Order: sequence, then structure tokens, then C-alpha cells
Amino acid sequence: MGQPGALLGLQKTNLRQQAVTALRSAITSGELRPRSALVETELSERLQISRGTLREALRQLQQEGLVVTGARGRLHVRHLDTKEIQDIFSVRAALEGLAASAIARHPERPLVIARLRAALELMGQAPKDETLDDRIEADLDFHRLLCRSADNETLLHSWTNLEGSIRMSIMYAGRERAVGNMDTDRHHEIVDAIEAGDPEDAALAVRTHMSWAVSNLVA
Repeated sequence: MGQPGALLGLQKTNLRQQAVTALRSAITSGELRPRSALVETELSERLQISRGTLREALRQLQQEGLVVTGARGRLHVRHLDTKEIQDIFSVRAALEGLAASAIARHPERPLVIARLRAALELMGQAPKDETLDDRIEADLDFHRLLCRSADNETLLHSWTNLEGSIRMSIMYAGRERAVGNMDTDRHHEIVDAIEAGDPEDAALAVRTHMSWAVSNLVA
């Protein structure tokens, strides 16, 4: 199961959410590898929490798509094959394309554009020694902001539920391919299309972006 990293003893406050955070980090960082079994006795001991609290945390991770039930009801870390990654990015493209289309019609579009460009500036300033996990979070911050700016709570909720799977898809592709997905010029193309104010072109820019991104990850 690997050496302890994210899975360290937790503070005695809000243990369930801390356990969710620690387990999610361990999964998306690769500390807990795809298909690895999640043994309650071992994990509860490593996290220093009760098995009941651990089960609550694992249920949330099941809802996020990071943990799945295998043979005999045993839980293990989800493994994403090529088709699943393609499916994830197809749904992503639909959600973020809808967001881009909505922002292109937004009465406060210039303000949203300024926020999106600021997020991209932060993303482009990542130091070379920054961890892959940090770079992925900067990338996701931009896309989360895109969805939040659409003023559609159902859209944002749907994207948030997909976030763990998106993170896994990028992380497991390896650093070189993952960093390739974070090219700021390609992201600016989305913002440029939204700024032009054509909803169809804005949605198309997102679909084009996602098509390249998924082909890069599964190449």
C-alpha cells in the first residue's frame, strides 16, 4: 500500500472531512495505487480514526468516483481505462462548454474575463520545482472558476462531482503529459472566444480544448 504520506494521524476535529481529504490526496497522488484494496483495519490505524468514521469518508469517495466496490463488496481504488477517461472528458466538455456559452452572454462578461485571465496568470507563474499536484490544482482552479462564473448551480455541482475523476485522469498520465495539458496559451483561446461574445464559438473552443487534452492524456 506504499509508505505513509498523506495518510498520517489526524487532529481530533472534523475527522470525517479530514479523512476524506487525506484519502483523496493519497489516491490522486498515487500513494494509493489504482486497484489497490482499501482495508479498513489498516487505514483506520494509519489515520488514527474509528472504522465508523473511515466508512463515512469512504462513502463520500465512492460518490466522487475515486473508490469502487469490487468482488464480495470489497472497496478498492478506482482504475481508469482509456474509455473511462474519454467519457470523463466528454462530460467535462459538455459542462464547461455550457459554462463558456453562458458567460459569453453574461451581462458582466468583462469582469468574468478579467478573473479568468488572472487565474491563468497564476497558472502560468508556476515555478519549475512546483509539485505536479500543485500544478493540477492551479489548472482545476481555472476550470472551476469557469463553471462557477456561469451562475448555474446544477452545472457547478455536476462538475464538482466529476472533479476527483478529472484529477485522477491527469495525475495518472504522468508529469510530462499532465503538464502538457496546462499550457496557458491553449487556455487563453477559451477566454478569447468567450470575450468575443459568441456563445457557439465559446462552446466550440472548450470542446476543441478538451479533445486535445484527452488525446494527450491517453496517447
